[in-house]
Amino acid sequence: MAAQPFDMIVIGAGPGGYVCAIRGAQLGLKVAIVEREHMGGICLNWGCIPTKALLRTSEIYHLMHRAGDFGLKVEGASFDFDKVIDRSRKVAKQLASGVDHLMKKNKVTVVRGEGRLAGSGRVAVKTDTGEEVLEAGHIVLATGARARELPGLEADGKRVWTYRHALKPPHMPKKLLVIGSGAIGIEFASFYHTMGAQATVVEVQDRILPVEDEEISAFARKAFEKQGMTIRTATTVKKLERGRDTVTAHIESGGKTETAEFDTVISAVGIVGNTEGLGLKEAGVTVERGQVKVDPMGRTGVTGLYAIGDIAGAPWLAHKASHEGVTVAELIAGGDPHPVTPDQIAGCTYCHPQVASIGLTEAQAKDRGHEVKVGRFPFIGNGKAIALGEPEGLVKTVFDAQTGELLGAHMIGAEVTELIQGYVVGRTLETTEAELMQAVFPHPTLSEMMHESVLAAYGRALHY
Repeated sequence: MAAQPFDMIVIGAGPGGYVCAIRGAQLGLKVAIVEREHMGGICLNWGCIPTKALLRTSEIYHLMHRAGDFGLKVEGASFDFDKVIDRSRKVAKQLASGVDHLMKKNKVTVVRGEGRLAGSGRVAVKTDTGEEVLEAGHIVLATGARARELPGLEADGKRVWTYRHALKPPHMPKKLLVIGSGAIGIEFASFYHTMGAQATVVEVQDRILPVEDEEISAFARKAFEKQGMTIRTATTVKKLERGRDTVTAHIESGGKTETAEFDTVISAVGIVGNTEGLGLKEAGVTVERGQVKVDPMGRTGVTGLYAIGDIAGAPWLAHKASHEGVTVAELIAGGDPHPVTPDQIAGCTYCHPQVASIGLTEAQAKDRGHEVKVGRFPFIGNGKAIALGEPEGLVKTVFDAQTGELLGAHMIGAEVTELIQGYVVGRTLETTEAELMQAVFPHPTLSEMMHESVLAAYGRALHY
């Protein structure tokens, strides 16, 4: 059977792959996209979107229990766990079907099945009815990643879960152990704890949310412990003993091992790229630590072959993958796109309180030789935060003392995942403190804290 000809083939229809396909089609390329499971990939189906649906439910449930603070009466607040989960699945399904629509709208050919490289410029797709061969001068690998599993801590879907099981769980946990305190672990700990589980978070490093600024990590830990979570850092789960209804965890800290019993364990110890079965070795692609090695433009070093998103390395974020998809599509179409560096990409964690950041932490800036000016502004000094009943939080900014460059911004508190984009734009435009100080922020808004933090770095804060 003759191969179907295209200008560009994308393997994987997650937020990197499908955006790459759309942009390529917009630029006049004949595009095919290969997907073995659901359109939208992990993000839309088993990650970003359904977790936010769950966290929205827990946010409302939390506010119901605080109704008296607002002069309201809510008696007997409860929930139907099956309906909570069902809503998140419906949200995911709606957005996945939206991606199908976008493929049709942009005339992208969708091939359902498992793709692999089959020689120069060729992709073989194993489908339900056999095998299809596609051909193109440019092939983009966007196969994403899956949960990393450590020996002895493997998930079984019953009492020990990965993020996929936690999104469609067999039961509501009562006593939950979360292994790992990155964004995934903390978000699930926050959701299940707010819904009534007794949550314990174990982190091997010396602080939770270890990629964040140390001050933000410390603030987050204090907030979670105030809510009743148990946080254990510099601690390792060595083994899990599984019973019918319980899991006994062997936990090591300070050279001593103890046991603790839980009814549910979520393992959130990172992700690993989906590099297997793609024919990468035969194609001459370099894979290091489970990730495809690429240059800043997504080129693998093999002519006509590119990689984007989680498979191409950190940060493992959907918006990073989408931006890389646009960059690669424009490059293939003959454009001259500008790559984005990792420190220009914001990270967001949608726990309660929310955490968001971009750029260098204070410690990183100092390690790189910058003389810094640091501004801090607390939520308690902001009128809108107090009116919302959300007075706990902090906005922190880090500037180069010599040039005024905004090196980094770090935030914790209500809605900071929406606020961080202001600093993203600022860094992209190479804004200094002068422009940020001159900007007029509307009142009353949470965004005023962003302005005040900048002012504070230069000893000019007005409201604290």
